[in-house]
Amino acid sequence: MSSLLNGTLSLSTIFTIIWVVVALIVLLIIIRNSIVVVNGRQIAIIERRWFGKKMPSGQVVARNSEVGVRAKTLGPGLHFLIPFLYVTNKSGFVEIAEDEVGLVEAIDGESLPPDRIFAKVISGHNSFQDAEAFLNNGGQKGPQIEYLTPGQYRINPVLFRVNKINSLHIPKGKIGIVTAMDGLPIDSGRLLAKSVEGHKSFQDGETFLAAGGQKGPQINIMFPGTYRVNTSLFVVAVADALIVPSEKVGLVTALDGKELPPNEYVAASVCEHDNFQNASAFLNAGGQRGPQLEVLRPGTYYINPYMFSVQLHNVAKVERGEVAVIVSNVGREPDQTEMGTEAGKPEVQLLPGIERYVVPQGYRGIQREVVGPGIYYLNPLAFIPYVVNTTNITIDWNDNDKDTKFNSLQVTSKDGFLIMVSVKVIIRVRPDQAPYMVAKIGSVENLIDHVIHPMIDSSFRNQASSTKAMSFLQDRQEEQKKAELHARQELTDYHVECVSVLICQIQLPQELMETQTMRIIAEQRKEMYKEQQLAEQTRIATEKSRAEADQQKNLMQAEIGVKIAEQEKLSSIKKAEGAKESRKLTAEGEAAGIKAIGDAEAQKILAIGNSTAEAYRKQCEAISPENVTVIEVFKRISDSNIKIVPDILVQGQEGGMGMLTAYISTLMDKKSGATEIVAPVMDEKK
Repeated sequence: MSSLLNGTLSLSTIFTIIWVVVALIVLLIIIRNSIVVVNGRQIAIIERRWFGKKMPSGQVVARNSEVGVRAKTLGPGLHFLIPFLYVTNKSGFVEIAEDEVGLVEAIDGESLPPDRIFAKVISGHNSFQDAEAFLNNGGQKGPQIEYLTPGQYRINPVLFRVNKINSLHIPKGKIGIVTAMDGLPIDSGRLLAKSVEGHKSFQDGETFLAAGGQKGPQINIMFPGTYRVNTSLFVVAVADALIVPSEKVGLVTALDGKELPPNEYVAASVCEHDNFQNASAFLNAGGQRGPQLEVLRPGTYYINPYMFSVQLHNVAKVERGEVAVIVSNVGREPDQTEMGTEAGKPEVQLLPGIERYVVPQGYRGIQREVVGPGIYYLNPLAFIPYVVNTTNITIDWNDNDKDTKFNSLQVTSKDGFLIMVSVKVIIRVRPDQAPYMVAKIGSVENLIDHVIHPMIDSSFRNQASSTKAMSFLQDRQEEQKKAELHARQELTDYHVECVSVLICQIQLPQELMETQTMRIIAEQRKEMYKEQQLAEQTRIATEKSRAEADQQKNLMQAEIGVKIAEQEKLSSIKKAEGAKESRKLTAEGEAAGIKAIGDAEAQKILAIGNSTAEAYRKQCEAISPENVTVIEVFKRISDSNIKIVPDILVQGQEGGMGMLTAYISTLMDKKSGATEIVAPVMDEKK
């Protein structure tokens, strides 16, 4: 020190210092390589570099004194190792989140048996954190059945590869269809693996395999929820749950189960399968393969589609005024002895030796009891509903209405005219007769097409061919009654009631209608004239009545006057009778005097008449009777002061008539005061 202080060092001293420093450095290096500090979230992976055996080919992790990476790891803390013999590499913890699952694959270990895909489960390795225990206990190389749940793990990444995946979440309205990648073979004749207990919805793969779980599609499914499943062992396909909407029905077909008997259409019902959601219970109860009798009503169902196929169909709806006739394809075969006379009578011959019956409930065939209005969830493979309208059904034959099914009937009359007839037929099927109608003809549509239409067409053709066109039109009501009677008789055989047959319109040829129209117009005019005449007569009677009414006062007065006159007449008669007797006596006296006077006067007149007659006779002899007549006539005229000739008369006529005329003129002149008369010149020969 003194020499150092003095600033001078010896060579030996320098070398000593160098060796001390080197020794310290080496010591520090040794200390550094022998001490390992591991943080709180780390592990240290140990590797032996020297002085050991060489690992066998294919081995990854060294055992005992072998050179290589050791299975054991160092956790957080201070650790001492033999320097230069061991080296360490640090790695973080394996952290599995809350919504994750850690799938583990061992890189080293015993080899898997040839028939296995996943390593067997061993104990004691503390979720793969004790790698030495895993290897010492016979842990196998390859995918591990066990998985890591959420948390932090000190796992040797050289021995174990951890694949973090999300937890399996099946939302509402979904299902998980599971396929196991390992396990026993599926039983011969089965489509799906049998169900085993205790695997907690496939979350416990160890229990699944230990209980004899089978490889392949699983009969059990996973319901909505969150699951920690080893998806390397179980492949889960998320699919939609089955939703049966309102007014629909689900028809189920089992794809596995016992064989369906050859004479059955649908499988027999089994219990406790929870609407086919528990496929294992279905098989255990003896469920049969094929269409199922039971149906699914509206709702949501978690059904394994690998086990059950479901098809949606409409529900059977029966409205007001309707009934449904049910044809059952299931039940006991009808026996005539058990059925009785009425039900045992065959209604329809379908095929040789095969008959259809109207049967009571529980038998195969047409059910005698119908169902009324409502919604029915029927299996159409087992029960076929035929809806029958029990209200009045109207069938039209009309060209003018586009909604009608049939055109107007074309018939030919007896006299060869083509007639178009529009007809309306009203029928009704009683509810108690509906099964027998279905057995007879099948449906109302068949009844209309194959019975009523040809029957009505034939009926009107026959009626028209036996009568003239105009008579057919005029006897419309009678023809309607005939058609209705015929239809009622025919439809009785089909258990259908004919309410009425109506002739809506009869259309004759135009030329025939024109002739008929002219005749009717003539008749109508004739009737009009009669009515007018009757109206005039009525008017006259009315006027007469009105006049009598107007003169009623006068009539009453006249009537009273008549009565008064009658009384006065009686009074006058009495007075006259008295006066008569008085005058009679007086007249008798006077008559005697008058008689005498009369006799004298008569003699006087007779004498005058005789002399006058003689005078006329003489005149006639002298001038002829005709002239005497003329003279007398003009005397009468002159006595009446009538002027009939002019004051001057010029006459060119000769003979006696001229003299007569001159004489008459003279008389007239005297009477009228004429001053000059020119008489004709008399012919000397005359």
